[in-house]
Amino acid sequence: MYKHSRGRITALSDGIFAFAATLMVVDIGTTIDIKNIGAQLPLFTSFGVAFFVMMLLWKVHYNFFQRTKYVDNWIITANILLLFTILFYLFPLKTLINSITQQIGMTANDLSQLFMLYGGGFVLIFASYSFLYWKAYKRDIENNNRLKLKFFCSHFLIFVIIGIVSVILSAFQLGINFGFPGFVYALLGPLCYFNGAFFRKKHPSVFT
Repeated sequence: MYKHSRGRITALSDGIFAFAATLMVVDIGTTIDIKNIGAQLPLFTSFGVAFFVMMLLWKVHYNFFQRTKYVDNWIITANILLLFTILFYLFPLKTLINSITQQIGMTANDLSQLFMLYGGGFVLIFASYSFLYWKAYKRDIENNNRLKLKFFCSHFLIFVIIGIVSVILSAFQLGINFGFPGFVYALLGPLCYFNGAFFRKKHPSVFT
């Protein structure tokens, strides 16, 4: 038996995602100079990137609650932490994009702190997703496809590891002027591919 209301949790979560989108719109509305709209295009770019990143995070959140009906107090707590981090994470992401698109002069220390803030949010978000899947895998014994929950736990754990590597590189300012702490996120593609290939080989029936 599932003791908690999944509908209440998803409704609250959708409301917070909508609130985050509203905050971004209000923020861009207070910084745009309509008389010089051409020079403001980088602000629209950062808004667009942050918005679609948020939508991708919402889709990951949506997929989790489609794959399991299990909810307990641990899942509720992890979900709250996740939503809090997403709200906080969007603004350093916009700042990072603005620094690139507007070529804002930033010192190595500034870049280091920004990458660490970005990486810390990235780690917390995907650690929350990984924990949600791990908890559901362990406890949702009524689920007919529990191995898929296990796969996504390991999948998002890769994101956590890469985020930690980026934070470490940022803390020691290794290649910071060349954006190396950002480039390490490109490793997500091949690592996730090999993880998926390994899991499919070990459990060929999971994704059929």
